[in-house]
Amino acid sequence: MPTSALASLTLTNFRSYELGSLEPRGRSVWLAGPNGAGKTNLLEAISLLSPGKGLRGVSLAEVGRRMPGEAVGRAWAVAAKVSDGEDETQLGTGTDSPGSSRRLTRVEGTSVPPGRLTDHIRPVWLTPAQDRLFLEAAGDRRRFFDRLVFAAEPLHAAHATAYDKALRERMRLLTDEGAAPDPVWVTALEARMAEHGAALAAARARTLAALQSEIDSRTDRPFPRARLALTGEWETLAGQGVGEAEIAARLGPALAASRPRDASAGRGLTGPHRGDLAVVHAEKDRPAAECSTGEQKALILNLVLAQAARLSAAISAPNPILLLDEVAAHLDPFRRAALADEIAALGLQVFLTGTDASLFEPFKGQALGVRVEPTGLTVLDD
Repeated sequence: MPTSALASLTLTNFRSYELGSLEPRGRSVWLAGPNGAGKTNLLEAISLLSPGKGLRGVSLAEVGRRMPGEAVGRAWAVAAKVSDGEDETQLGTGTDSPGSSRRLTRVEGTSVPPGRLTDHIRPVWLTPAQDRLFLEAAGDRRRFFDRLVFAAEPLHAAHATAYDKALRERMRLLTDEGAAPDPVWVTALEARMAEHGAALAAARARTLAALQSEIDSRTDRPFPRARLALTGEWETLAGQGVGEAEIAARLGPALAASRPRDASAGRGLTGPHRGDLAVVHAEKDRPAAECSTGEQKALILNLVLAQAARLSAAISAPNPILLLDEVAAHLDPFRRAALADEIAALGLQVFLTGTDASLFEPFKGQALGVRVEPTGLTVLDD
């Protein structure tokens, strides 16, 4: 298994940082400081060393530092050295002009597609925004789960993009009141949706099985175990062992039959974009949405730890780096100690944030402590 750890991180005009630098040298890091000091900004910078919009999910134009009187954010950059245990690789991402949403990505100074970053680093994160995951709409859970899928199967993102593009074009044709849709073109779009939709369903089913197996093996942890299911028709077929070709062969005609209904509704009512992730508290046999807030937080944390554990077992990709934003504050001392033990056992680098340094007592001595203030970063525990 290739290792992966941040050796250094440098931010330029990123969020609240005009210039910020940190040298973990592969160690885990806890970041303590008042609200608004820039702790989450550091985690977001690390998350952007992967494809996508990072842990906040915002437009890239929004992350550039903007001072009073500046109409748009400045051009920004995140640079890092990532160690695999022997060599270090220089990664970089950012924009080249103020307000730009066009992302540049480099590995060792050479421009590469963002997907190439996953060859060197795989951030996995948990943020307060995900605390309401079980109470939000199905689309939020689907996007959360797809991120888990993508971490192990990078092609999943390409299939999702292609599927969504074909879905939007199909709906534009079906809802255009000016002319009847060209049946040949609609059929071609549905064939594309069937191909990529089958791949989406199969990847989701594989990830669900791998995650559930990992969760079921974690019986000695003080975190509640989840029972997972995918409610979508096409993911269910994949979970039952139906192959991608057969799923595509069924999905195409289903889309064709759904044209009048979809046109009337103004949205696609058939396909893997309709599925949901169902989570049940295994010990209590209760849907996660009906559990207490504390239980929901612990369920999500255990799910993310299971994801980190399964990714760590991969032999052909770098192990994950955990980004846990404001997680320690929601755990009692016993579970905070258990979290520290779990991370140490997995051998992973983790970045944690919190307002009080006392939250990180279990990590002291094994992690780099940093005080985060609006004025800058101060190493407390080295």
